[in-house]
Amino acid sequence: MAVLPFRPTPFFENKNQAFWNLQLMGWGGSALLRAMSAFANGQELQFFFVILIATITGFSISLILSVIYNHLIKQKPLLTWGGTAVVLTVAVGLYAFIDSWVLDLTRPTSETGFVRLFIGIYFFDLTLLGAWSALYYAINFFLQVEEQSDRLERLEAQATSAQLAMLRYQLNPHFLFNTLNSISTLVLLKQTEPANAMLTRLSSFLRHTLVTQPGGKVTVAQEVETLQLYLSIERMRFEDRLRTDFRVEERAAKAQIPSMLLQPLIENAIKYGVSPLEEGAQISLLAQIVGPRLRITVSDTGPGVDVSGVADDLPAVMATHKRRDSTGVGLANIRDRLAQAYGDDHRFEIRSPESGGFTVLIEIPHELADEEEPLAAGRATGTAKPATALSVNPPDAPQKVSTKP
Repeated sequence: MAVLPFRPTPFFENKNQAFWNLQLMGWGGSALLRAMSAFANGQELQFFFVILIATITGFSISLILSVIYNHLIKQKPLLTWGGTAVVLTVAVGLYAFIDSWVLDLTRPTSETGFVRLFIGIYFFDLTLLGAWSALYYAINFFLQVEEQSDRLERLEAQATSAQLAMLRYQLNPHFLFNTLNSISTLVLLKQTEPANAMLTRLSSFLRHTLVTQPGGKVTVAQEVETLQLYLSIERMRFEDRLRTDFRVEERAAKAQIPSMLLQPLIENAIKYGVSPLEEGAQISLLAQIVGPRLRITVSDTGPGVDVSGVADDLPAVMATHKRRDSTGVGLANIRDRLAQAYGDDHRFEIRSPESGGFTVLIEIPHELADEEEPLAAGRATGTAKPATALSVNPPDAPQKVSTKP
């Protein structure tokens, strides 16, 4: 998996330019401080010439040190710090020798010997180049840590995206096998027209799902439109036994949710709510904004649920109706996707009252979609419907659209 390139902080975006900026500011500041100190102590004019030479010498030696340090920093710690100590000792000795020699030339009448002058200047230059060396390593280690942290965050984001893609792709074969099995049954019964219509609608549904990214998000309105395509396939199997009532508030229609989040809930409601009952059942979906959060409720009027039929770690309020022999894969999948996308900042509950029926409640942070981005549903079907409160009916029935404030 490719890792996106490291994007450093703005100042270090161009490391070469940042190095020269720091060099000029650092050595320029050092020269200015020494010049101000000399002026305050009433030094002669020629002493400013000594400061200029010392600054140029230090600047040049630091350039050589930067090349050596750049090689040492990539070595093992023992070699890095041992080599740095040796190189710094030699560099300070050279720097102090040049400073002492220039100062001795400008003050031939001074009673201070060269050796004493060299020792005095050596500790001053050691402080100067030592500070420069410490700053060089500190900045480079900071950039390395920042790069590793940035790379780790990108790897974690890519791992999360891959996990979300895996969880979503897990749903598609299950639905596809069921639909292909229905088409096969229609073909065996020589009902070619319904089989052809189901194939056409299956093709539209799969084309629609391919538009969105596996780990991406869509608006609730887009998700409902995807469900309409899915339901148009299932209604060919169940006809009047499958009844739906989808109500989406206008504000909720513009909110974002992970793509294909609700399809497995509708699929479970059909499989375990509509299919077992001769009279069928009604599937309801309600999407609304409650404070700063989006609440989505999917329910059906089918049988209840047996607590042993659902994974133990799923939060639920259940009765003990003998309704379904579900493995809970779809519900666990949705729970994992919500955990990947929102961490602990979500609510996922399952309810089954004594009177029967089954309800799943999802509550997530209210996130608005980018209104300038064209709707994925519009790209898939050629039209982009406005976000309105709506009730979903069979494709052949007139659709009721009502706007709520």
